[in-house]
Amino acid sequence: MDGYKIINDPVFGFIKIRKGLLYDIVQHPLFQRLNRINQLGLASVVYPGARHTRFQHSLGALYLMTEAVKSLIEKGVYIFDSEAEAVKAAILMHDIGHGPFSHVLENTLIHGISHEDISLMMMEQINKDMHGELNLAIAIFKDEYPNKIFHQLISSQLDMDRLDYLRRDSFFTGVTEGNIGSARIIKMLNVKDDRLVVDAKGIYSIENFLTTRRLMYWQVYLHKTAVGYEKILVNTLLRAKHLVKSGKEIFAAPALAYFLRNDVDAEWFMNHTEALQMYADLDDADIWSAMKVWKNVDDIILSTLAKDMLDRHLFKVEVSEEPPTPEYLDSIRKRIADATHISMEETSYMMTLTEIGKDMYNPEDDSIGILYKDGTVKDIAEASEILNVHLLSKKIRKYYLCYQRV
Repeated sequence: MDGYKIINDPVFGFIKIRKGLLYDIVQHPLFQRLNRINQLGLASVVYPGARHTRFQHSLGALYLMTEAVKSLIEKGVYIFDSEAEAVKAAILMHDIGHGPFSHVLENTLIHGISHEDISLMMMEQINKDMHGELNLAIAIFKDEYPNKIFHQLISSQLDMDRLDYLRRDSFFTGVTEGNIGSARIIKMLNVKDDRLVVDAKGIYSIENFLTTRRLMYWQVYLHKTAVGYEKILVNTLLRAKHLVKSGKEIFAAPALAYFLRNDVDAEWFMNHTEALQMYADLDDADIWSAMKVWKNVDDIILSTLAKDMLDRHLFKVEVSEEPPTPEYLDSIRKRIADATHISMEETSYMMTLTEIGKDMYNPEDDSIGILYKDGTVKDIAEASEILNVHLLSKKIRKYYLCYQRV
C-alpha cells in the first residue's frame, strides 16, 4: 500500500488517496485551509453535530468520483488515465475558494465575485506551484474540455459534489431522511450521446435523491433558526466594516482587517496580488476571535450583535408566504430603536427581510436523463410515475423576517 495514503471517513469508510498529483493537492496549504472552514456554516446552531469541514467534504467527493470513474469504465465507457486523474483533481478542488461560514462572506466582506471565481484563482495558483500539472483538471472544471461528461461529474444534477454533501450533511446533522443511496446512483450511471444518464433500474434512487434534496434544503440549509443566526453574523460584519470605514479602530486579525478596510471585488482581486493570500488566510477562527473582542466595544450595535453570536441570543424569525407590510416593519423598527437607544436608520443592523425561493425541480437545471434498454432516453420528469412535475416545478417563495428580540 506504499503508493497510497488511507483516510478513515465516517461516511464512506476508508478513502485511498494515491501518492502523486492528488496527494500533492491535499498537502497544499490552500487545500489544508479547508480544515478550518465548516461545511455547513452556522447550521450547528440547530444541529450540534454539523461541525464537519469543507476538507472532509472534498475528500468524500473525491471518493465518489473514484467510484464513478470505475463504474463507467466497467460499462465500457473509454476513459484515459490522464482524464481519470484530472477529473479527480478537479472535484478535489471544486470548493477550494469557499470562505468562512459558507456564503456569508460573499455579500459582506467581498462583493461582485463568487467563490467559484476564487476557486479558479486558487487552482491556477496551485497549478503554478505544480508546474502546470493541473492544466487538464482546470480545463475540465471550466467546461473547456471536449468530452463533456467529465464536467457533468463535477457540476450538474448528478455531480459528485451533491452526492457527497447530501449524504454527509444528513449523517452529521442526524437528519436521516437525507440519506441518499449514493452507491446505487453511481452504479447506475451511464453515458449516452456524450451525456451522463442513469440506467432505468436506478429511477427510484433518482426520485429519492430529488425529494431528499428538497427536504434537506428546507429542513437544514434554509432552516429558519440557522438563517436568522446567519443574518446576525452578516450584520455584525457589515457594522464592523462601517465602523472601520468611519475611522474607528476595532480589533481584527490582519486578514479580516484587510477585508474590513477595503472594498474588495473582482477588479480588486485582479489588481492586488496580495488579495488572494489574504483571502486564503481568512477562516472561521478569525471571525469568532474578533467577535470575542467586539462584544466589549463601546458601539452598542456591534457589541450587541457580537454578544448575540457568542451567547446564541438568536434573532426572532418570522416566516411568511407574503411580504410583511411596511407598517408592521416600522413598528418593529421603532420597538428596537426605543429599547436600544439607536436611530431608526441604524435599526437596519438589527433587522433583515429576505425573500428565499427554491425550486424542488427546475426543468432547465434538474433534467436527469433515464436510459432504457432500447437505447432511448427520457427525462426523469416524464419517466417517473411518482414525481408530479407540475407540482414540483412550482417555485416556493418564503419571506424570512429576522430581528433583534428586545
